[in-house]
Amino acid sequence: MKQIHWILPSLILAMLLGAGCSKSGSVDPAPIEKSFASSEAGLKAAADKAVAAIKSADYSGAMTELQKLASNVNLTDDQKKAISDVLAQVQKAVADMGKKASGEAGKAMDDVKKSLGK
Repeated sequence: MKQIHWILPSLILAMLLGAGCSKSGSVDPAPIEKSFASSEAGLKAAADKAVAAIKSADYSGAMTELQKLASNVNLTDDQKKAISDVLAQVQKAVADMGKKASGEAGKAMDDVKKSLGK
């Protein structure tokens, strides 16, 4: 019975980490890269930070950087659209990760319950 105290948290943690790692690459940062390629240095640096966060699947960091970038008043319409489109992709990826992690955690709980019933 004491084993359950460390097995259950370990299973849940493994499921959550697995869900986070499996989604890298689901967001395409190309619109940001393209629309900010010839921007002034400050805007380009901010866009590069957002792209780097997306490529490393740091979607929380990507959302923060994209929101900061979106607040700049000197953006072109193309840049605003690129930010909006990519931000929507990031938000969807985060929601998908949450759903998957929740489902996998529930499955892990069911597996533990079944093993305890034996």
